[in-house]
Amino acid sequence: MATALARISRKALAVSLSQHLQLIVRAVATEAASLKTITPSPDQVKWDYRGQRQIIPLGQWLPKIAVDAYVAPNVVLAGQVKVCDGASVWNGSVLRGDLNKITVGFCSNVQERCVLHAAWNSPTGLPAETSIDRYVTVGAYCLLRSCTIEPECIIGQHSILMEGSLVETHSILEAGSVVPPGRRIPTGELWAGNPARFVRTLTHEETLEIPKLAVAINDLSNSYFSEFLPYSTVYLDVEKLKKKLGISI
Repeated sequence: MATALARISRKALAVSLSQHLQLIVRAVATEAASLKTITPSPDQVKWDYRGQRQIIPLGQWLPKIAVDAYVAPNVVLAGQVKVCDGASVWNGSVLRGDLNKITVGFCSNVQERCVLHAAWNSPTGLPAETSIDRYVTVGAYCLLRSCTIEPECIIGQHSILMEGSLVETHSILEAGSVVPPGRRIPTGELWAGNPARFVRTLTHEETLEIPKLAVAINDLSNSYFSEFLPYSTVYLDVEKLKKKLGISI
């Protein structure tokens, strides 16, 4: 008797499980059919994800790039950033102008994987913005924060310039140098080390070579325009004007 009851219970359990599975399959099929019939709303925002964003506006601040400046496709510019005529910012660099201004001057270059930032204020009383003047070469993997670099200088790769530091014109920092907050590098000198120390005075011939290096890198960046279109913020104004005049873009 017990054996017969066990067989009946097992059979009933199998039947109930098969019925539940059939119901689940029907529900899934019905849900899939309903999803296929959904039509997207015409008001739906169409996002275009093509890698990381290059230009990031912050509030009222929009990065400004000159027409003939070269900015690599994977560079990030955020906030109060200005890249002047003939300047170049190379692959993987990040310029964060969220707290203060960042300026890359005429015919200057910021090479690969550099990070430029600016603090709210400077403890030395100097401007807290990060300012790179004309004909300046900033080597790869440098970190610049609220510093001022005057015209015709070379910053060696892997160098760090802290808040309030000042590099005067016709000066060179060797690779791997660390300039502490508020330190001043005088005109026409070579400094190196961690922290950076005076090495020697530059010769007249060496000071003449500094702007030539910046010009050579600018000429090299011009060859990239055949592969990448010049990417500036001027096209935004053109699109606004076309939209205002009713011209199809």
